[in-house]
Amino acid sequence: MSKDNAAQYPNQGYAWYVVSILTLAYISSFIDRQILALLVEPIKADFNISDTQMSLLIGMSFALFYTLMGLPIGRMVDSKNRRNIISIGIAVWSIMTALGGMVRNFAQFFLARIGVGIGEATLSPAAYSIITDYFPKEKRATAIGFYSMGIFIGASMAYLLGGWIIGYTQDVEVLELPILGAVRPWQFVFIVLGLPGLLIALLVLSIREPARRTLSGELRTGKAPSVPLRVLWSHFKQHGKTYLYLNLGIGSWSILTYGSGAWEPTFLIRTFDYSIREAGVLMGVMLLTISTAGVFFGGWIADRWLKKGQKDAKIRAILWSILLSVPTGLLYPLFDNETLMLISLGFFLFLTKAPIGLAAAAIQEITPNEMRGQASAVYLFFLNLIGLGLGPTAVALLTDYAFQDESMLRYSIFIIAMCSAVLASFCFWRCLAPYRRSVEQLESI
Repeated sequence: MSKDNAAQYPNQGYAWYVVSILTLAYISSFIDRQILALLVEPIKADFNISDTQMSLLIGMSFALFYTLMGLPIGRMVDSKNRRNIISIGIAVWSIMTALGGMVRNFAQFFLARIGVGIGEATLSPAAYSIITDYFPKEKRATAIGFYSMGIFIGASMAYLLGGWIIGYTQDVEVLELPILGAVRPWQFVFIVLGLPGLLIALLVLSIREPARRTLSGELRTGKAPSVPLRVLWSHFKQHGKTYLYLNLGIGSWSILTYGSGAWEPTFLIRTFDYSIREAGVLMGVMLLTISTAGVFFGGWIADRWLKKGQKDAKIRAILWSILLSVPTGLLYPLFDNETLMLISLGFFLFLTKAPIGLAAAAIQEITPNEMRGQASAVYLFFLNLIGLGLGPTAVALLTDYAFQDESMLRYSIFIIAMCSAVLASFCFWRCLAPYRRSVEQLESI
């Protein structure tokens, strides 16, 4: 087997340019995805809906079609031009986000969020595959970690920009826009944040589609044939325990992060009497600084452990980040003291965000190039259908039907987060040994 030689890879300065463009696209996707969490109260008031119905807009409407479309798109990623797939997807989700600012009822909004999910399904499977072809294995966790910071930069910008726009228009009940007519301030937020994505779709076309690499680092140029499904199934079956525990672990972890993340601004508003603008600024700043640092640190420490010979470095780093969050960050909803709550929330945002880049990098490490788009789509299926689809709704169901009191949201967040952390820790612990075996088997090819 030939070595994964860094000298075979494109210029690393250009490689980081590519990662930066892809990260910008990821930032745009999470601005469009996360803004709903800040606008829960005004949307509920205008549409006269419950927390549970709101959770369906935040989670299930997006996640169901994001995951279902992700599987065929993942197959396209393994054989078609990945750059073009991403560019088309960005245009779709940007238009659908802007259309979310023109809806007049719950059903129309639900359909608009489905469109956002379909568009966003194109990005990460293709981006993970492209990044893996630009970086040698000892740098991939850092590169994918950098890309994954787009989640929290995008979410923070959604909160900061959304909070600013709401604050600026707080004394205006209805805005009169050219052509579009009368819109609520929260609808104006969707229009303003959605349309700039069209420029990013054009910018993505400036990057070069890289040659595909096999596990040994050998180049494969030209159009790639689709891998027969029986070959894909054979690989998944051979490494079944690794993929099973890794995907179940990331699904459980994502219930924790998406479940809490969907309701954090509303928790601040209901429990500590923050305004929408204040909640947006606080969460925006914390995500931009603390969460992005956590993601980058997770990739950095995993790469260091890998260089020291720990083949399970990525899974081990995920496990430790979750375990350390249990006695520190997961307690934030329980504090009545605002200072203690903010300190605990800081630990939570740092420790529980590290796994996102690590898990994606781990999938790439154990999957042949010609299957990475499909493996990433399966990974994102668990991440989003379980986490984004169930997390926000699980919290809302506890609040609406168990406690039957919106002020008890804090306890719903804590219960779901703690249960998810325990299950995720168990899955990643069980993943350690099979993951090491998978890495060793694939290195011997």
